Amino acid sequence: MISALAVSPVAEIATLLAPAAQPAAVARLGIADVSATARYGCKGPGTVAWLESLGLPVPPQPNSWLPLDGGGLIARLGFTEFLIEGPDALIAPLASAPRAAGVYPVLRQDAALILGGARLDELLRQTCNVNFRPLDPATRPVVLTSMVGVGVTVIPELRNGQPFVRVWCDGTYGHYLWETLLGIAVELGGGNVAAHHFN
Repeated sequence: MISALAVSPVAEIATLLAPAAQPAAVARLGIADVSATARYGCKGPGTVAWLESLGLPVPPQPNSWLPLDGGGLIARLGFTEFLIEGPDALIAPLASAPRAAGVYPVLRQDAALILGGARLDELLRQTCNVNFRPLDPATRPVVLTSMVGVGVTVIPELRNGQPFVRVWCDGTYGHYLWETLLGIAVELGGGNVAAHHFN
């Protein structure tokens, strides 16, 4: 069961800045919609053994993540719940593999966003009840929290020397979360950019 959306929950309101303006926006505070990326969720007491049998690395502890070969990631959201995201070539075989006993699919139709840039911490302090500054991105933490009143899953990273976060939320809250975060990003000198600027 692939739960990537054919169209992002925020596609109709996610208007990109002009191409020439995007690099400067990313340096300050860029926001990109990556909701159409393929993802798969699963949980249950047999999930760890099942994922390992499929050759996937399993994060050793809850609230952590690992990168996957060929792109993508696997995040351990609890003792037995996982979010896997990446290219269709990775997710399609996983979603169609026969599930073992004690493995249950979790529908993942998230709004998924990337935010990054020199002013990211200012946005996070305005919108989130977690202080991300003490977290060490090298430990690959996964934070389950609230952002402007919306339940979110957040992965903080460093990319090209700049702070960066991946954010997932229930797709029904996508419009509200996008519009709120974009408004703050614009106030801080950033805006909506193409996702490839964060690679």
